[in-house]
Amino acid sequence: PKAAAVVALDQATKTWLLKSFHLADVSPTPLWGPIRLNLSFNNGVSFGFLRGDAPWAPYAFAAFALVVTLALAAWALRAQRLITAVAIGFVMGGAVGNLVDRIARGAVVDFIDASALYFPWVFNLADSAITIGAALLLLESVIATPKPA
Repeated sequence: PKAAAVVALDQATKTWLLKSFHLADVSPTPLWGPIRLNLSFNNGVSFGFLRGDAPWAPYAFAAFALVVTLALAAWALRAQRLITAVAIGFVMGGAVGNLVDRIARGAVVDFIDASALYFPWVFNLADSAITIGAALLLLESVIATPKPA
């Protein structure tokens, strides 16, 4: 359920921005405090790493995301703690949200610009969900109590 909610929210915001807001004409647009809307299309991996300019790159990245999503789904089914399942759901939802972009648009739609906070990348809700999920998994590994032998 968490993964589906992340995908739905991610795709809804991207669709709304692309169809209604016309960011391409007015980027960057102040949103709230130091956060701006700034439309960009990322054909690389998270935060623009490993730019994929080759025509096959979106499909390779999409295939990789699909494999990772299936592996995460298998892990989520075995999760014994709620925080683990929630964290995996966030990562899965973010991966699928960006996977949908790669398949439907050939690149991931990014639009959240926090450069005023010295964060140099433009990102989206899927990227945020992946980051939050990874942070929760890391937190869980730090605070998890070992099971007695």
